[in-house]
Amino acid sequence: MGRHGWNSGARRWRLTALFGVGAAVLALLVTLLNTLPGNGASTAGTSRDGDKVHGTPATPAAPKPEVGWGFTHTQFSADEGGATATERVEGRLKNAAGLPQNQHIMGWGADNPEPVKGRYDFAALDRRVDFMRASGATPVITLCCSPDWMKGGRSGVDNTDWSQAALETAPTPEHYQDFADLAATVAKRYPDVRHFVVWNEFKGFWNDARARWDYEGYTKLYNLVYKALKKVDEEIMVGGPYLVMDSLDPRSEDASTTFKGPWGAMDQRVLDAFSYWNRNKAGADFVVVDGSSYTNDDELLPDEFAATDKFTVVGKWVRARTGNLPLWWSEYYVEPADANDERKGWSETRRIAVQASGMIAMVKGGASSGFYWNPEREKGTECAGCLWTPTDRGSGGAKQPMYDLVSRFSDRFPPGTAYRTVSVAADDVPNVRVLATDEVVLVVNTQDRPISALVDGRRFQMQAYEVKWLDRRTG
Repeated sequence: MGRHGWNSGARRWRLTALFGVGAAVLALLVTLLNTLPGNGASTAGTSRDGDKVHGTPATPAAPKPEVGWGFTHTQFSADEGGATATERVEGRLKNAAGLPQNQHIMGWGADNPEPVKGRYDFAALDRRVDFMRASGATPVITLCCSPDWMKGGRSGVDNTDWSQAALETAPTPEHYQDFADLAATVAKRYPDVRHFVVWNEFKGFWNDARARWDYEGYTKLYNLVYKALKKVDEEIMVGGPYLVMDSLDPRSEDASTTFKGPWGAMDQRVLDAFSYWNRNKAGADFVVVDGSSYTNDDELLPDEFAATDKFTVVGKWVRARTGNLPLWWSEYYVEPADANDERKGWSETRRIAVQASGMIAMVKGGASSGFYWNPEREKGTECAGCLWTPTDRGSGGAKQPMYDLVSRFSDRFPPGTAYRTVSVAADDVPNVRVLATDEVVLVVNTQDRPISALVDGRRFQMQAYEVKWLDRRTG
C-alpha cells in the first residue's frame, strides 16, 4: 500500500536452532518429498500442483462488477490467534451478510506463492481464503506482489527477501507472462473468487530516467494478466490500475494546472499514467484507484473534512473517462501518518467522523465499492483505527467503532442504492455532511463541539464529531 502505511510482509515460518539438527534434517526431507513428481498440492509447504482447486467452495454465482464496501486484510488478521477470538470475528462478519474482503497473493499475510518457478506454496493464502469463505465474505484477490525470481532476486523456498524495497519491486518485463500465469493458477485454485485486482499502486513501475510512472510497463503486465484470467473463465471480473491519485500543493511543478480545488492540485504524472492505461487496456470490468484526502506533503486543505471533497471530484473525473465503469477505491486515507507510519494522533470520534465524511464523498463521486485498509496489530488490546482488537488472546476480536461504521455503511449503501436529496438548514450546511436514501440518513458533525442540527425536517442534538443514523421510515 505504498506510502499510506506499510504494515506489509507475510508471516514466515522458519526452523530455528531451538529444534536443532533434527529439525533441519526433517525440513530437508519435507522439501525433497514436495519436489518429487506426482506429489499432490498441499495446504502447507510447496507443491508442483498449483492448479488444484483448494477446499470445497460453493458454486459461485454470476459475478457483478460491484461488490460494495468492505476491508483489506493486512499482515495480521483474524485468520490466526486464539480460537475464541477468531471465531468471534468470523461470526460477526458472517452476520454482516457478505461484507467484501480483499487479500493480496504475496505479503500482507500471505507467503511467497511461487518461491521456485512451477513450485507453489499457497498455505497462507489458503488460510486467508478459508477465513473469507467461513465468514461469508464476497472474496476479492489483489494480484500483488511477485516472487523474487520474477524480479531479479534469488529463487528458493527459504530465500524470499521480505524487505519493503524488495516487495515493492515489479516483475521484470521478461517475467510479465510468468506473473500472468501465476494469476491464472490462483484463479483456478479459488474458483469462487470472482473479482481480481491487478497489482498494487504501480509498485516498482517508476521510470527514474523520465521521472514519471512507467505506465507502458504496467499496462503490458495488466493486459497479459487480464487475458490470462479471462482464459480461465470469461466471467471473472478484472480491474485496475490501482493507481494512487496523489494531490499536491498547487505550486508544485508537477501539479495539474486544470485539475485542482481547495484540497490541492492533482499530480499531472498520475493523470498521464491513468490516461495511458485507460486508452491501452485490453479491457476492464471495473476501475480501481487509491488515494488520500491529504496532499503528498500531508496537508489537509483547507481542513480535514473539506479535504475529503477530493474523493468526489476524482471519482467523477475517473468515471467520465472510463465510460462510467464501476469505480472501486482499493484504499482510502483521511488521516496522515506519523513518522512511524501510524495513525493514532486523532481521537477515535474524530477519526470516525472524518472517515464517514470520506466515504460519503466517494459515493458522491460515483464509487460503488471501497476497501478499508485494516491495520490490525499482532497482539495487545489497543489499535487505533482497527476494525477489531488483536486476536492473540481469548478476549480479543472485540469490535471497534470503525467496524460499526464500515459494516453499517456496507449494509445501508450497497451497490445500486438510490440516493436522495434531503433538506439541511442553511446554518447547518457548514457543520454537517449528509448521505440519504428513502430509508436512512447518515449525518456527520464536522465540528469539535456539540451542535443542534436541522436535517430532513428534524431538529436534533449532536455531540462533537458525532456520526448519527436517522431512520426515515419512523419519522
